[in-house]
Amino acid sequence: MAGSANEEKTFKRFLELFLREMRPPLQEDVPLPMRPLSDLISEDEVEGECLDLCLQHLCKYNCPFSLAAALARGTADSILQSDLSVYHLNKSVEDGTDMLTRKCPYTEQQTDIDSVKLARLIYNKLCETCCHWLKEFPYRRRHLPYYETSIHAIKNMRRKMEDKHVVIPDFNTLFNLQDQEEQAFFAVFDGHGGVDAAIYAANHLHVNLVRQEMFSQDPVKALCHSFKVTDERFIKKASREKLRCGTTGVVTFLRGHTLYVAWLGDSQVMMVKRGQPVELMKPHKPDREDEKKRIEALGGCVIWFGTWRVNGSLSVSRAIGDSEHKPYICGDADYTTFDLDGSEDYLILACDGFYDTVNPEEAVRVVSDHLQENNGDTAMVAHKLVASARDAGSSDNITVIVVFLRDPRLPPPSDEPEDEQEVEPVEDAGEEEEEEVESLQSELVCQDGGAENGGKNRSGWPLQQCSAPADLAYEDRMDSFTDRTSLSIMGPDLRAETGCFRLPASSSLPPTRTVTPDVIYSGAGAAWRPYQEDGPSGYRQKPQPKPRLPSYMQTTSDGQLLEVAALFPQEGRRKRRLEVMPLRRESQRLIRRARESHGPLSCFPSVPCPLRSPERKPGIASPHVTHSKRV
Repeated sequence: MAGSANEEKTFKRFLELFLREMRPPLQEDVPLPMRPLSDLISEDEVEGECLDLCLQHLCKYNCPFSLAAALARGTADSILQSDLSVYHLNKSVEDGTDMLTRKCPYTEQQTDIDSVKLARLIYNKLCETCCHWLKEFPYRRRHLPYYETSIHAIKNMRRKMEDKHVVIPDFNTLFNLQDQEEQAFFAVFDGHGGVDAAIYAANHLHVNLVRQEMFSQDPVKALCHSFKVTDERFIKKASREKLRCGTTGVVTFLRGHTLYVAWLGDSQVMMVKRGQPVELMKPHKPDREDEKKRIEALGGCVIWFGTWRVNGSLSVSRAIGDSEHKPYICGDADYTTFDLDGSEDYLILACDGFYDTVNPEEAVRVVSDHLQENNGDTAMVAHKLVASARDAGSSDNITVIVVFLRDPRLPPPSDEPEDEQEVEPVEDAGEEEEEEVESLQSELVCQDGGAENGGKNRSGWPLQQCSAPADLAYEDRMDSFTDRTSLSIMGPDLRAETGCFRLPASSSLPPTRTVTPDVIYSGAGAAWRPYQEDGPSGYRQKPQPKPRLPSYMQTTSDGQLLEVAALFPQEGRRKRRLEVMPLRRESQRLIRRARESHGPLSCFPSVPCPLRSPERKPGIASPHVTHSKRV
């Protein structure tokens, strides 16, 4: 029975809607909801293919993962107990490794299964399982730990999406493990030369993990051996189907309060503990001294070709697949373990498209800023990380999985209360500084809204949110601007009707420069307008208003109005240029009139331009410059 009456009612309602949509059984003339990538599979691949098709199809209908895992397990058990001989296609093939190297080839009888016919059987068995559960619901939901995840992946600038990821928060239900601690499985695979190796590893590595004899007693050894088995089986598949691709991979396996990590290649995982990044692994790259020695000892070489590459080809030193580069590109995974004490915040699993452009400190900052701005909402965390990598210049496929090990809405656990007492004086000192700044700006008519300007009553400007959902159909997806997070560096429009700030009457303490960093004295964008005065030739033009100095150079007794119309430009550039054009045209008209009357050598003084006079401070105009001699 289900865990509760409401839960059972919800699950049955989903089953009703799902069966109404599926309309079983699928006949031969009905197209499959999802076609397998490969036309032929071996008997060892049946369970992985069955679980993958069921999970993808159920999750497409927003099925709760706990229910989807139980349905997939029931369907897979039914398929494995069925007679699949009617789907067999027997043929003689050569052994994989010997075929690729052309050394002592020999043939063996290979039994392949028609994957398209098998997929049709899987979908029909899934519908039968749903019908049976709708009548009598046998599923009992387990108590799960807190593993909230945020996932996002993009094709980016590449022609194809070759990344794959696996998220199994309820590992025990998927494999019907009764007497085990709560377990979860997360992985990222970054393919190269094609997507076949990444898909194969994503479908079968966790199945090979469970089938290892040492899985219950030694998960680390089982993880490493599952990488090796997956590599060997894919090499045989590559020899049959003439595949020349490979994939890197990083796997995190959580059992109780222990974290197990195993990896091949340059896909990585990092942990954040108490807001600080913790290094868990070192990627397998040819520039590592130990990897270079291993490759050279086997007869290979490491060559610089844009980056360090094995035999001048691949930029990773270990991977699943890549049959032509064995044994230099080996499938022996490295591993590490980490004991969890409850102070860990989250894990970030990602491919090299992310970690090559974003360092751990920047990743922590992006996640921290997002959680603070959205009150702990984790839905778009992975989107922000992907956007940060793309903005940093990454052109590769990018896949990011963020696994939260505790609720980010709750304060972090603290077991050292003395540290809090030491921090209090620092906070008081910060408050005193803010009060001093606020007293200096107490007579400002318009309140500054900048996030970096400080002040108790100031709040940060809201960031523009991403509205793109977590799209999992990446093969046909093009890069979209909706995935990019636009962080506006400009604040709200602070211009009043007069477009002015009122400075305090007393000039004993000048106002802070953070309020008016670059004061522009006339109109939007017009900070350098020449003016005419009496010259040696006796020519006199109507005097123009003299430029006003910035606030930190003025000393007034009764207050002064400074125009700041262009301090915070919010309109588009075209509109702003239209506002400036009349002022520039008027200035040019006056210059032309003076030159027509007195020749090309005018007698009015010039005001230095910031582009021509770099030694002058921008935004500071000389008040008056006269000529001692006639020009």
